[in-house]
Amino acid sequence: MAKIIVNGGKELSGTIKISGSKNAALPIMTASLLTEGDLELSNVPNLSDVTIMRELLQSLGTNISLNKKPRSLKLTTKVIGNYTADYEIVRKMRASIIVLGPILARSKIAKVALPGGCSIGSRPIDLHLKGMEAMGAKIYMDGGYVFAEAVNGLRGAEVKFPIVSVGATENVILAATLADGKTTIFNAAREPEIVDLCQCLQKMGANIKGAGTEIITIKGVPKLNGTCHSVIADRIELGTFMLAPALTGGEIFLEGENLKAISYFHENIKALGLNVSESKDGIRVQKGEKKLNNINISTDPFPGFPTDLQPQLMAALGLADGQSTIIEAIFENRFMHAPELNRMGANIQIRGKEAIIRGVSEYRGVPVLASDLRAAASLILAGLAAKGKTIIEGVHHLDRGYEQMEEKLALCGADIYRSGDN
Repeated sequence: MAKIIVNGGKELSGTIKISGSKNAALPIMTASLLTEGDLELSNVPNLSDVTIMRELLQSLGTNISLNKKPRSLKLTTKVIGNYTADYEIVRKMRASIIVLGPILARSKIAKVALPGGCSIGSRPIDLHLKGMEAMGAKIYMDGGYVFAEAVNGLRGAEVKFPIVSVGATENVILAATLADGKTTIFNAAREPEIVDLCQCLQKMGANIKGAGTEIITIKGVPKLNGTCHSVIADRIELGTFMLAPALTGGEIFLEGENLKAISYFHENIKALGLNVSESKDGIRVQKGEKKLNNINISTDPFPGFPTDLQPQLMAALGLADGQSTIIEAIFENRFMHAPELNRMGANIQIRGKEAIIRGVSEYRGVPVLASDLRAAASLILAGLAAKGKTIIEGVHHLDRGYEQMEEKLALCGADIYRSGDN
């Protein structure tokens, strides 16, 4: 099994190019199921989750060609030859449920296995299903599969989510583009990835208003066309690398277009005591001489602090001056990295949804195990600061959401490398 080895104590200095967003690329890829035309996507990250989505779409009838330099995908679904999203593929990635809406919209019938993914909470799919039911689909479950049917096609409806759900919002948007009539989503997710999906769909001919707000309206159209679209930069990768100098010291420049538009959390990061400056070409982050400031924060849906940055922030706060608190308000099981950070010398107590972090003077390198994608990033950041060698197992999680993370850090002076095979 692959491991990442980090010899800590190296100050970072250099430039890191921010990759395209996984969480934007995956739903946009499924938009190819809605049209016979070619969907050409650039700035698609080279990640295992993207590979799994390619495999899933190909199993449904999508023809996909890959251009490696510069990295882009061309997806064409002349017909949906198979309306079943098989368990052997879906179990690998929770985001697979996002194909439900597009298949149903175009084929009027869909069969999707219950999804897998990281073990950070229950993350039920009931909101996805209720959205389809509101639009006229009949749904039942049998043998670990969701069966959905809309014999006369989907129809516009009012969809009111009791809680904000990014995935359910995306699924309903995708389905509603070809539905008969107007669909209004109340309490819609507002993430930049939602906006990126809607902008791509609008290029394809969809009639969507309100993306980025709590109310999104979609007027169904008879057909969609192909288009070309560049995936936005990954804000979670951006936030992760913005936090790196907090643990290592030094200065890094994060390169990419329109990073300012997705770096809404930079005030939280500046509150640690980092110097953050934004320009047209990217964001520069520098740590001063003083110890990190303690802060109190709660994760919340966009535009709140993202739960996907909580583990990385915890790693930084473990070295801050005084006591900090993090409330995890999104997932009920997302503190599994805390015991591993404690193995490295952190002082973290978990009380339900609250983590109390008392800053320590240093981390020490020890073997640790990553439980999920963001936990892996958290342990790497801690390893960069640790005294001695940190060996991180479970790094297959990392490859789901970070493109060549260790290579990018090594180019900035980190002593980090991968050992073994995935």
